[in-house]
Amino acid sequence: MKLIYEGKTKNIYALDDGNYLLKLKDDATGENGVFDPGANTVGVTIEGLGKASLKMTMYYFELLNKKGVPTHFISADIENASMTVKPAALFGQGIGDGIEVICRFRAVGSFYRRYKTYCAEGMKLNAFVETTLKDDALGDPPVTKDALAELNIMTGGEYETLKSLTQKIAGIIKDDLTGKGLDLYDIKFEFGRVDGKIVLIDEISAGNVRIYKGNEWLQPLDLAKYF
Repeated sequence: MKLIYEGKTKNIYALDDGNYLLKLKDDATGENGVFDPGANTVGVTIEGLGKASLKMTMYYFELLNKKGVPTHFISADIENASMTVKPAALFGQGIGDGIEVICRFRAVGSFYRRYKTYCAEGMKLNAFVETTLKDDALGDPPVTKDALAELNIMTGGEYETLKSLTQKIAGIIKDDLTGKGLDLYDIKFEFGRVDGKIVLIDEISAGNVRIYKGNEWLQPLDLAKYF
């Protein structure tokens, strides 16, 4: 097993069989010790977060696989906070780069900060999809469909596939959370190509969602109790 990438919240290892191992950390993004899934730096360490994140990730990847949604997930080892996945080619420069895709059901976070002249905080959105370049130094700048094609990151057709998958996956997760008495405000995904097919990769955990119970934004370990 060889370490090939050390990230903010996980490390990636190449396995002898050609697959990858993702080892989740207890580190989370935020600032000044306050958790924030929209931040680009590690701001807080939460004991047990790696295992909690993996439980939620495994729950949703298994659910999505049952529903025929393509993912890179193979298996998970909760005790070691790690999961085995298929190798995927990213959209962009390589490991650690790529793009992020956000599906928004409420006007919160950076969306509200950008557009607050035209919306109220918490206003309902219709599964609004936006893409950003995964670039911490530039603050993950938003990127349009036309720019993605112009920069040869993906074709217009691939973008439409990615958008459709994003809304489908977010809808499945939102419906499941509604059944738990929870409300999904927004969720961030990453995608890659496996055998030339666009699939969901990375993780689905407190680090890339905003989930509320009533008016309370659930923090990572509180959210983990539902999984």
